[in-house]
Amino acid sequence: MIKRLAWVSAAEARGRDEDEELALPALRRAGVEVDVVVWDDPAVRWARYDRVVLRSTWDYPQRLEQFLAWLDSVAQVTELCNPMPMLRWNLDKHYLADLAGAGVPVTETTFVEPGQEPVFPDGEFVVKPAVGAGSRDAASYGPGEHDLARAHVARLHDARASVLVQPLLKSVAAEGEWPLVFFGGRYSHAAGKRVALPRAGVIDDLFAEETNTPYVADAEQIATANRAVEVVTARFGVPLYARVDLVRDDHGRPCVLEVELVEPSLFLPQAPSEAVGRLVSEFTRERR
Repeated sequence: MIKRLAWVSAAEARGRDEDEELALPALRRAGVEVDVVVWDDPAVRWARYDRVVLRSTWDYPQRLEQFLAWLDSVAQVTELCNPMPMLRWNLDKHYLADLAGAGVPVTETTFVEPGQEPVFPDGEFVVKPAVGAGSRDAASYGPGEHDLARAHVARLHDARASVLVQPLLKSVAAEGEWPLVFFGGRYSHAAGKRVALPRAGVIDDLFAEETNTPYVADAEQIATANRAVEVVTARFGVPLYARVDLVRDDHGRPCVLEVELVEPSLFLPQAPSEAVGRLVSEFTRERR
């Protein structure tokens, strides 16, 4: 059993992770010494922990090279969760092409690399960076706002970022998104999420404002999310934690918007009480 665990955050995120209020006392009741630590704190001795778990490192997109170097250094001295190959794959949303190639239904996505001109879909659409968290640097646009969207793409390209363009599905405004949470590769629970994505603007905070509610996923949603997790498992092994964010396509079928393996919120306040026990069981179980 894991005895010493680092629950890793960022300085700007301290006190803003709603999962901590439920998870940390439960882990401590199970006999685990848990420290909430900031990933770039030079005073932290990472080797003293049996497991280092990324939880709210929400500032990494703005400091990616430093973050990657830190991940490599931690992985050399202790167990990093999720593991480094899985993290590297999931940090860049080009993974959506891999999922689509494996037959997982994903939101239609066009990648616009630096130097390429964007082509926007009919109707409303979203522009966001391929490396990002919390909907930062993401915005929605309408048919009459292509010049604003091109300027957004140009700003991201100037920062050497790849860009995603996705249609803004009609269901998102009506129903929102559904995050489905997995522990140890097994489905645990779901939530309903509505994100206040800015119109032709960007978010300056760590994450966009959200409204989250309890939700019971149906069998088709669970099966779709499972397919995504199975692709991850076949390629990298079983993730300690995973979150698959689903939306409905214009035919009413669930499809993957994102798979979150780096630092996803786990929606414990919206989950059934047994979800915390599942987290404790997996976070404390030896994996190697």
